[in-house]
Amino acid sequence: MSVPQAPQKVKLVMSFLYNQENDFQEAVQATGEKYGPVDLVSEPLAFDFTDYYEPEMGKNLQRRLVSFEPLICPDSIVAIKLWTNELEKRLVNEKGGRKVNIDPGYLAAAKFVLATGKDYSHRIYLGQGIYGDLTLIFKKGSFQPLSWTYPDYASAPLLDLINLLRRKYLWQLKRLSPKWAEE
Repeated sequence: MSVPQAPQKVKLVMSFLYNQENDFQEAVQATGEKYGPVDLVSEPLAFDFTDYYEPEMGKNLQRRLVSFEPLICPDSIVAIKLWTNELEKRLVNEKGGRKVNIDPGYLAAAKFVLATGKDYSHRIYLGQGIYGDLTLIFKKGSFQPLSWTYPDYASAPLLDLINLLRRKYLWQLKRLSPKWAEE
C-alpha cells in the first residue's frame, strides 16, 4: 500500500513570450510582486520555432525564463496559471491580442512541468481547467526532451537554462533541509 505524503516543494518558473521589452518588464514586475522575489531572469532568446503567435502578438518574438526564489507546493500551479491568464488579459495590444504570453511551470529534481489549459494525451488534469504538461525529465545528468516536448524547450539554450535552474533549486533544498542546518 502506498501511503500519501506531502509533496516536496518545487521551483516556480515562468516563460514569457513578447516582442516589446517594456511589456515584458511590466509582466515580470506584476509576477514578482505576486510570487517573488525573482531570482533569475534569462537573456532574451529569439522565438523562431513557429509563427503561431504572430497574428496575435506580432513578429520578432522573444522568450525569457524567469524563476522565483520562494519554493511552492506543486498543486499551487493551478492557481498560478489562472492568475497568469488574468494578467495576460490585462496586457492587451491595440488589436486586442496579448502583449505577453506567460507559461508558468515548476521544476523538480526529476522533471519540468508546464501548466496549460489545453488537454492532450500526455497531459494530466490538475483541476479548474488546467493540465500539467510533463515537458522534460532529468536523466543521465541532464534534462531530456520527450517526443511531445516543444522544439524550443528541446533546444540547447533552454535546456542549459533549465539545468542551471535545477542546480539552483537543489542548492535551495539543501540550504532549507533541517539535516543540513544541523551540520
